[in-house]
Amino acid sequence: MEAEIGIIGGSGLYSLLDDSKEVKVQTKYGAPSDSITIGTIAGRNVAFLPRHSRKHTIPPHKVPYRANIDALRQLGVNRIIATNAVGSLDRNYKPGELAIFDQFINATHGRHDTYYDEEVVAHVSSADPYCLQLRNVAIKVAKEAGIKMHDSGTVVVINGPRFSTRAESKMFKLYGAHMINMTQYPEVILAREKQMCYLGIGLVTDYDSGLEGDDGVEPVTADEVAKIFDANVGKAKKMIHGIVAEVPEEKTCSCSSSMEHAIQTKK
Repeated sequence: MEAEIGIIGGSGLYSLLDDSKEVKVQTKYGAPSDSITIGTIAGRNVAFLPRHSRKHTIPPHKVPYRANIDALRQLGVNRIIATNAVGSLDRNYKPGELAIFDQFINATHGRHDTYYDEEVVAHVSSADPYCLQLRNVAIKVAKEAGIKMHDSGTVVVINGPRFSTRAESKMFKLYGAHMINMTQYPEVILAREKQMCYLGIGLVTDYDSGLEGDDGVEPVTADEVAKIFDANVGKAKKMIHGIVAEVPEEKTCSCSSSMEHAIQTKK
C-alpha cells in the first residue's frame, strides 16, 4: 500500500488515520524512527511517521532524518506535512497559536544533512525551502476553521536536547527568528533533495528563555511544553484533516524540480 501524503509529528496525531496498518521500511541510511502507519484521511492515502518514535525515545539530535524522508519517499509520498512544537522569540507569537514556517535558520551541528555526500556533489537551492502551494492551502484552511495562525515565520533550529540560555535566545531574536525548534533541520532540506513538497506547522508552546524586558515570563520547561502541546494538539489535527482534504492533485509549485540545476558531478 502506497501513500501520496506523509505526516511527520508526535504521538498525539495517531488517531488521525482511518483503516490504518503498520509497515516497516528499511533504507540505505538505516531504519526510520519507527514503523510507519498508512491509512486514509478524506479518502486519500496518508503515511504517518512519529519523529521521535512511539515512546519518544529518540532525542532531536539523534533523529534518523535521512532514513525518515527516504522511507516516506519509498512509500510513494511526494508531499509532507510536518508538525513541530516551537518556542516563541516574539511576543506576537503566543503559546497555543499555530504558525506556518516560510524560512529557517540552521544552528545545528553534526547532523547528516544531505543525500549527496558520496560520489555525487549537489547544491540544492534553499532560498524558499517550504512549499508555497501547501502553505497557501494551510492558510486557507486555518482561516475557514477560525484557527489563530500566523501566515509566516522564521524558525531557528538548534541542536538540543537542552533549551537555550538567555543570551542565546536574545541572539536568535537578533537574527530575525520568530520561533525556535530542534527538528526542522535537516528534515525540510532532505525533503527538498528528494523533490518532495514540505509544509512545516509550528505549535507555539512557550516563550523560550523568557522575553527580554518582561520579568513576568518564565523560561521554558519540558513539562510546560508538553502541557501546552497536549492542550492544543486538536488544532493541529484539525488543520491536517483540512489540508489533506484541500490539497489539489495537481502541483503548481516548483518543488518537483528543486534538483534540476543542483547536481554538479559530471557523468
